[in-house]
Amino acid sequence: MHELAVSKSILSLVLKNAEQKKANKVLAIYLAIGEMRKLEQDWLQRYFDYISKGTIAEGVHIEVKKVPVVFECKLCGKEFSVNLHEDKKLLCPFCDGFEYTLLSGRELLVEKMEVR
Repeated sequence: MHELAVSKSILSLVLKNAEQKKANKVLAIYLAIGEMRKLEQDWLQRYFDYISKGTIAEGVHIEVKKVPVVFECKLCGKEFSVNLHEDKKLLCPFCDGFEYTLLSGRELLVEKMEVR
């Protein structure tokens, strides 16, 4: 249920940005969300619809681009992606190394918003 807190943060950021641009209406919000965040677009939209009532963001459409989980192996230097729902062991598929750096998958970014 952390989608509610995230939706509140997004609304605050969007309204502040829209005010700076002297916008009358927010039409769409484009998010990049890492797979590790485990945020559901449907719930984000539902909560956003509820909390944005009476604001210039009321009725806005939220579009989510999922960012895959990607690691870089510290042993061989190669990048690899994983499906956290399926992979039981997290080993480099190239060298079976178990030391790696997270490159992507935890993002939570407002990439763009459409206003008028």
